[in-house]
Amino acid sequence: MILLAAIVLAILVVPSPWEAPVIAAAGVWEAAEAVLWIRWSQRRRARVGAEALQGATARVVERLSPAGRVQVQGELWSARSTSAEPIEAGAAVRILALEDLTLVVERLPD
Repeated sequence: MILLAAIVLAILVVPSPWEAPVIAAAGVWEAAEAVLWIRWSQRRRARVGAEALQGATARVVERLSPAGRVQVQGELWSARSTSAEPIEAGAAVRILALEDLTLVVERLPD
């Protein structure tokens, strides 16, 4: 947008010896802005799939003793608890890993 404005200004307003420097400066500005936005948008890798689930919290839907079902982000998943004691429905758990479409979870402290 700056480059387009500089071209219009160079044609209509800027005196003759300054047309090229104004357009060149606007071109440099546009290039620097493009590099800045590209670097900013790629500053961290997107987390998707199984790696996005690790560390998330879920709610137990079916009792985990040690296997059962949990709901995470609106989806039902098979889950396995790391503890030997059962975890009742409604309890909050943290997802540790994903093994063959089964979430490995631990109970969150109350």
